[in-house]
Formats: sequence, structure tokens, C-alpha cells
Amino acid sequence: MRGRPRIPVPSSPTVRGALCALGASLMMALMGAAVRMASTEIPNEMVVFLRNAFGLLALWPWIRRVGLSGLATDQWPGHLLRSLTGLSAMYCFFYAIARLDLAQAVLLNFSAPLYIAPIAWLWLGEAITGRLMLSALIGFAGVALILKPGTAPFSTDAAIGAFSGLLAAVAMVSLRSMAPSEPPVRAVVYFSAIGTVVSAVPLIWAWETPAPLTLLIMGAAGIFATLGQILLTTAYLLAPAARVGPYTYSTVIFATLIGWVFWHEVPDRMSIAGALLVCLAGILAVARAKAPQIEYPAT
Repeated sequence: MRGRPRIPVPSSPTVRGALCALGASLMMALMGAAVRMASTEIPNEMVVFLRNAFGLLALWPWIRRVGLSGLATDQWPGHLLRSLTGLSAMYCFFYAIARLDLAQAVLLNFSAPLYIAPIAWLWLGEAITGRLMLSALIGFAGVALILKPGTAPFSTDAAIGAFSGLLAAVAMVSLRSMAPSEPPVRAVVYFSAIGTVVSAVPLIWAWETPAPLTLLIMGAAGIFATLGQILLTTAYLLAPAARVGPYTYSTVIFATLIGWVFWHEVPDRMSIAGALLVCLAGILAVARAKAPQIEYPAT
């Protein structure tokens, strides 16, 4: 009797890292689509709370396995700062998802790497290379094309989407300042726990009882986001950032395809040009970077 056919597993860590990065990108795009669907039924405050609550539930098996000793930390100020800035980025990002094309909102949030170098220079004293300066200039030019300031299509909604990228960058650098004492999964747990508690406060005045289907959609969003964070962290552990970092920008491709299929969204020429510049800038920024022990904080 023949056994089941075995799926070949790539032996190269770089290939496995790239596959994990692609998987993470797909999960993040699906999370964005789920948030877009739920945003038509419940306010942004509810969406953010449910995303954090379901994300925390998805981490429960790991929390049970490690116990209280595995959650012990002496980095409370860092976790609080990271969680509050990451949560603020999430509010802005989800606000943009509900009002912009899905791909545009995702891309503006993905401008976060452009801000990391100057923030890390001011905060951690990290050097800024010529490559990083060039990538920042290219990236900001791309963001400007997407935002279209001074023209009729410019909107405050797009500016809020770009601000989510800045806040996400602060969250990333705050997480880097805690490394290597904090394992990535522990950082995700604290982010989800603090985010759940803090995002529950606005529900005092913004609570709306969600329909069962909306709860199901937000449950899926929480699972997608948690899987994306785990896959992305695994990708950076398997291979250098220079090898796997560029694959994370496939999130924009996945988001564009999802937006086109479900909402018939087609980006204009300026947005396409801006997207290419932002992706190029991101690839340049990680071209010689060391593998960071971080995960995407805003989602």
C-alpha cells in the first residue's frame, strides 16, 4: 500500500525564508481585506478592538505553553511605548483601509521603513548610510505621488494612511531598542494584550453589537494577522533581511489583486508610479541590512 505523497520541503534556508515572507504577505493582505469588509458594518474603534482581541486569542496556545515565567519581562516601558505607538498606527491604518483603495492604504502603511533610519539615528544613534538616504528620498517621492498634495485627488484620508507608516516606524524602532532581551513572540503577546485593554476604552461610547458574520470576519482578521507576524518573524530568522525583505512588498501585489477582484479597484498612473518608487526604496533599505528581530507592528 502506497503512502501519501510527500510534499518536498526546500532545503535552502533562503528559499524557505522567502516562502515564509510570501506567506506573511498574503496573510497581511487578507487581513486588510477582512478589515475592509468589517468596516462597512462597525466603527473603527470596534474593528481595532476585535482585531487585537482575536489576535490575543490566537496566541493563547503559546501563552499556555510558556506560562507566566515565559512572559516575565523587565522591559515594561519599551513594551508600553511600542504597544501605544503600534496601536495608534493600527487606528490610522484601519481608518485608511475603510476609505481608500485597499492597495493604496497598504502601500502608505508600508512606507514605515522610510522613517526607520532617521528615527533610529535620533533615538539609538545608528548610522545613516548613503544607501539609506537615497532610499528615503526615493520613498518619500513615491509617497508624494500617491498622496498627490496640491491636487484635487489629495485627501486627508491618504495623509492619515501615510501617518500610520510613521507611527509604525516608531513602534519598530522601540522594539529594536529592546532586542535581544525580548523574544519576538513575547513582544507580539504584549502588543496584543496591551492593545486589547487600551482599545477597549473607546468602546464605552463607540460600542455596537456586531453581527455574527462580522465577528467571524474579524476572527479571521485576527488569525491572518497573527499568522502573518509569525511567518514574517520566521522568515527573518531563516535568512538575511537582504534576501527576504523584498518579498514582503508582495503584500501590495496581493492587496491590489484582492481589491480588483472584490471591489473593482484599479490604481491610477500616479499611484502605480508611487508604488514602484516606495517598493524600490524599501528594497534598497534592506539590501545590506542585518536580520531584525521584529515583526510588522501595525496589523
